[in-house]
Amino acid sequence: MPKYVIEREIPGVGNSAAEALQAVSQTSCSVLKELGPQIQRLESYVTDDKIYCVYIAPNEEMIREHATRGGFPANRISEVRTIIDPTTAEA
Repeated sequence: MPKYVIEREIPGVGNSAAEALQAVSQTSCSVLKELGPQIQRLESYVTDDKIYCVYIAPNEEMIREHATRGGFPANRISEVRTIIDPTTAEA
Protein backbone atom coordinates (compact mmCIF):
# COMPACT_ATOMS: atom_id res chain seq x y z
CA MET A 1 0.00 0.00 0.00
CA PRO A 2 1.43 3.43 -0.87
CA LYS A 3 2.64 5.74 1.89
CA TYR A 4 2.17 9.52 1.70
CA VAL A 5 3.40 12.62 3.49
CA ILE A 6 0.74 15.33 3.69
CA GLU A 7 1.71 18.94 4.33
CA ARG A 8 -1.04 20.97 6.00
CA GLU A 9 -0.49 24.72 6.22
CA ILE A 10 -2.16 25.99 9.39
CA PRO A 11 -0.70 29.32 10.58
CA GLY A 12 0.14 29.27 14.28
CA VAL A 13 -0.72 25.60 14.78
CA GLY A 14 2.44 25.08 16.82
CA ASN A 15 0.99 27.34 19.51
CA SER A 16 -2.29 25.43 19.71
CA ALA A 17 -3.50 24.16 23.04
CA ALA A 18 -3.35 20.41 23.61
CA GLU A 19 -7.16 20.34 23.61
CA ALA A 20 -7.31 21.89 20.13
CA LEU A 21 -4.84 19.36 18.74
CA GLN A 22 -6.80 16.57 20.41
CA ALA A 23 -10.00 17.80 18.74
CA VAL A 24 -8.34 17.83 15.31
CA SER A 25 -6.99 14.34 15.89
CA GLN A 26 -10.42 13.11 16.97
CA THR A 27 -11.98 14.57 13.82
CA SER A 28 -9.32 12.90 11.70
CA CYS A 29 -9.90 9.53 13.39
CA SER A 30 -13.67 9.80 12.92
CA VAL A 31 -13.29 10.46 9.20
CA LEU A 32 -10.76 7.63 8.85
CA LYS A 33 -13.27 5.28 10.46
CA GLU A 34 -15.92 6.40 7.92
CA LEU A 35 -13.55 5.86 4.99
CA GLY A 36 -12.64 2.35 6.05
CA PRO A 37 -9.49 0.37 6.80
CA GLN A 38 -7.72 1.14 3.51
CA ILE A 39 -6.57 4.54 4.82
CA GLN A 40 -4.54 4.91 8.01
CA ARG A 41 -2.76 7.79 9.71
CA LEU A 42 0.55 6.64 11.10
CA GLU A 43 1.74 9.84 12.77
CA SER A 44 1.74 13.61 12.53
CA TYR A 45 4.41 16.21 13.24
CA VAL A 46 3.34 19.68 14.37
CA THR A 47 5.68 22.60 13.57
CA ASP A 48 5.10 26.35 13.93
CA ASP A 49 2.80 26.77 10.93
CA LYS A 50 2.33 23.29 9.47
CA ILE A 51 1.37 19.75 10.31
CA TYR A 52 3.10 16.95 8.42
CA CYS A 53 1.11 13.73 8.44
CA VAL A 54 2.18 10.27 7.33
CA TYR A 55 -0.60 8.13 5.88
CA ILE A 56 -1.03 4.79 4.18
CA ALA A 57 -3.74 4.90 1.51
CA PRO A 58 -4.54 3.27 -1.83
CA ASN A 59 -4.35 6.62 -3.64
CA GLU A 60 -4.06 10.38 -3.32
CA GLU A 61 -7.77 10.87 -3.97
CA MET A 62 -8.67 9.09 -0.75
CA ILE A 63 -6.34 11.38 1.19
CA ARG A 64 -8.00 14.41 -0.41
CA GLU A 65 -11.42 13.02 0.53
CA HIS A 66 -10.24 12.64 4.13
CA ALA A 67 -9.11 16.28 4.17
CA THR A 68 -12.36 17.50 2.63
CA ARG A 69 -14.56 15.59 5.05
CA GLY A 70 -12.40 16.59 8.02
CA GLY A 71 -12.29 20.26 7.09
CA PHE A 72 -8.52 20.59 7.15
CA PRO A 73 -6.09 21.44 4.35
CA ALA A 74 -3.96 19.08 2.33
CA ASN A 75 -1.73 21.65 0.66
CA ARG A 76 0.75 19.11 -0.62
CA ILE A 77 0.54 15.35 -0.89
CA SER A 78 3.75 13.49 -1.72
CA GLU A 79 4.03 9.76 -2.24
CA VAL A 80 6.95 8.21 -0.39
CA ARG A 81 9.18 6.44 -2.92
CA THR A 82 11.61 4.87 -0.47
CA ILE A 83 12.62 5.14 3.17
CA ILE A 84 16.19 5.57 4.34
CA ASP A 85 17.63 5.64 7.84
CA PRO A 86 21.09 5.27 9.40
CA THR A 87 21.18 1.59 8.51
CA THR A 88 21.03 2.58 4.83
CA ALA A 89 24.64 3.74 5.20
CA GLU A 90 25.81 0.31 6.26
CA ALA A 91 27.60 -1.87 3.72
